[in-house]
Amino acid sequence: MIDLIQRWLPRRWRRPPSVPDALWKQVLAAYPFLGGLDSTEQQRLRLLCAHFLNEKEFHPGNGLQLTDTMALSIAAQACLPLLHMHGPSGQPTADPLHLLDWYDDFVGIVVQPGAVVARRKVVDGAGVVHHYNEVLAGEAMDRGPIMLTWDAVAMAGEAAAGGSNLVIHEFVHKMDMRDIGLGDSPGGAPPLPADFLRTGSHAAGQRLWRQTMLKAFEDFREAVSMSERFGVEPPWLDAYAATNPAEFFAVTCEAYFVSRNRFGEEFPALLPLYDGFFRPSREAG
Repeated sequence: MIDLIQRWLPRRWRRPPSVPDALWKQVLAAYPFLGGLDSTEQQRLRLLCAHFLNEKEFHPGNGLQLTDTMALSIAAQACLPLLHMHGPSGQPTADPLHLLDWYDDFVGIVVQPGAVVARRKVVDGAGVVHHYNEVLAGEAMDRGPIMLTWDAVAMAGEAAAGGSNLVIHEFVHKMDMRDIGLGDSPGGAPPLPADFLRTGSHAAGQRLWRQTMLKAFEDFREAVSMSERFGVEPPWLDAYAATNPAEFFAVTCEAYFVSRNRFGEEFPALLPLYDGFFRPSREAG
């Protein structure tokens, strides 16, 4: 009953259980991109994690034994993009807890032990229905839960060198879905902060975002095509990023957070763009 009352209270009045010191240190040590945060950032992340764990419901699947360490590992990676952000409205916020509003359209997080097979259905231009199977490591559903596979989450420390992070990928999708209509698909253009990169207007900020992202996406698709057709060196990030702009945004965000220096070398035009989105207060300074 107490937990239920806590969830109904405004977030600033809630008193979630604190994250134990030993558990927190264990998670920071397991993921170098978290351990590299400064003390102020770690304190802010820990606060966000405590409220995140209080608000979300974890559902293990297929016999997975979900531990506190596993739940905190997911929470820390999910909250990492929020550390320096603006609120979903585009305005800055003095209370870091308001940043969890980015994830307020869902409660459930399903954690599977390994990849799952989803049955899909598409209708082509001629009206013919096609069924196929898709192997998934994770999935973010608009206004619905997130699914993650623990095998991929557990490997996040090692995968960081390759710019990969499943949790960040799926939670960034949630940001991208923030303003889309029911039944629409995200397009790699999440709600931007006010006066994005000092462009002077909301429309100008959106235009800069779309133009910069489109150019980077087209360049990446060309690099993937050259690798597949002519055997040249493949791009650093997973070719899955060439699927569509939404996947390109999610995949590049993974790299931005877990391997920032390499990301800046590979995508110099995107670095200031992502700084302006994920770190607007610092960019402004």
